[in-house]
Amino acid sequence: MSAPILTKEPVVKDRRPRRPRAGAPHLPGGEFGKNLRRNITAHGFLIGAVLCFAFFSWYPIVREFLLAFQKTEDGNVSWVGWDNFVTVWNDPAFGQAWRNTLWFTVLALILGFVVPFVTALIINEFRHGQGYLRLLVYLPVMLPPTASVLLFKYLYDPGYGMFNEILGVFGVPAQQWLQDPDTAMLSVVVASTWMNMGGATLIYLAALQGVPGELYEAAELDGAGLLRKVWHVTVPQTRLILLLMLLMQIIATMQVFIEPFLLTGGAGPEGSTTTIVYLIYQYAFNFNNYGAAAALGLLLLVLLAGFSAAYTRLNRAEQD
Repeated sequence: MSAPILTKEPVVKDRRPRRPRAGAPHLPGGEFGKNLRRNITAHGFLIGAVLCFAFFSWYPIVREFLLAFQKTEDGNVSWVGWDNFVTVWNDPAFGQAWRNTLWFTVLALILGFVVPFVTALIINEFRHGQGYLRLLVYLPVMLPPTASVLLFKYLYDPGYGMFNEILGVFGVPAQQWLQDPDTAMLSVVVASTWMNMGGATLIYLAALQGVPGELYEAAELDGAGLLRKVWHVTVPQTRLILLLMLLMQIIATMQVFIEPFLLTGGAGPEGSTTTIVYLIYQYAFNFNNYGAAAALGLLLLVLLAGFSAAYTRLNRAEQD
């Protein structure tokens, strides 16, 4: 049998190293150079993001730490050590601001943590129209915070507010919602819950839709009612999301400012809505004492960082 006739000459690859194009940047060789050439665009975007994050997040944190130990007078900066912390500690509003902040956090967790979860449970039971219900729940989050707060300020008005009109239908006397020290903080919490519950509700709803339906069917076969199914099936299956949202809501509620500032002017009747962040605002923009404002902000930062670290350690120990 004769050998096949080759009609074309075999192609021989040129193995000589290629010269870089004129004007092309010279990159180092080796494995690092190959990875850098392959991911040069990704590194460029990453460097830009890191620079923005450093300028808008890390630099203010470092600057606040320095301001907490400095004092500025007539443009002259001097180190004063712990004097700013002593000034904040001796302020009569210091203790009241911490008590109000903790009280707001407790009320916000009772309403802002439970209400979105229950709302997600209710929406999850609907087989049709979930998209419209999700939009309806998330709509307050899309509104500007100032517009939402001013809406509630109108609703709380003691003369023509809708809340007092509803109470009048049932023969209940009109209430001084924002003018009474006993109801001012609760009124702020209700407005804050309505403004911010949409995001948490959607997160809970996504977690609920990931729970296997077989677990609910097994619970029904065992004779479990609605509350027992929620407690023994829903809560354990969404425990990680619940704990994460608990941490995020505590951090957010400890930094509340917009709602009490616009609803009650910040301090509220008899200082009932004075929070830590509002006290920081007063030091910085009303008293021009930026050192004391930075010292108080640093105390809040240390508290929240310590709480987050303790939560992370406990959660890790529980998983191990």
